[in-house]
Amino acid sequence: MNRRTLLRTAAATVVVAACGPSAATPGGTATKSPSPSPTPAPPANKATVELAKGGSFGFTLRPDKAPQTVARFAQKSRSGFYDNLTFHRVEDWVVQGGDPLGTGTGGGKVPSEYNDLPFKIGAVGIARGPDPAINNEAQFFVVKKDSDFLNSQYTNFGQVTSGMEIVNAIKIGDRIKTIRIE
Repeated sequence: MNRRTLLRTAAATVVVAACGPSAATPGGTATKSPSPSPTPAPPANKATVELAKGGSFGFTLRPDKAPQTVARFAQKSRSGFYDNLTFHRVEDWVVQGGDPLGTGTGGGKVPSEYNDLPFKIGAVGIARGPDPAINNEAQFFVVKKDSDFLNSQYTNFGQVTSGMEIVNAIKIGDRIKTIRIE
């Protein structure tokens, strides 16, 4: 066997090993039948945040106004992503949590989803950095006072419907026990 044939055979063997036997199927490439689609998650319309220290607050989700944000928040909540994370920012007008680093610097970047929902007491929004086109994919906040200066500047994706007294009592470092999605 000459060197060129040897190299060609070796390269074909690597391709077959990497791609599986279907790569060497004569007459074209065979494809595996597609995996069944995952069962879609049930619609997300309500979230309940349980705190490790006790107490909970609930809020409606607005997939009609921020569909990607609600879907991402629901998926993360259902997967346990937020379990045991802290509220790292607490001011007289806002509480913010959901940062995987716990410092206010964690979480990925996703496109913003602005809408016409006002940031009134109990509005739930997604954090962002200096670029208004980019939201944080994990950190969320609840306003404790009317905060109209946030309107059309941050993604509003929910409204507290119960437990606002729990929100008002959150302290820096309080932990999220879990977030249930209905």
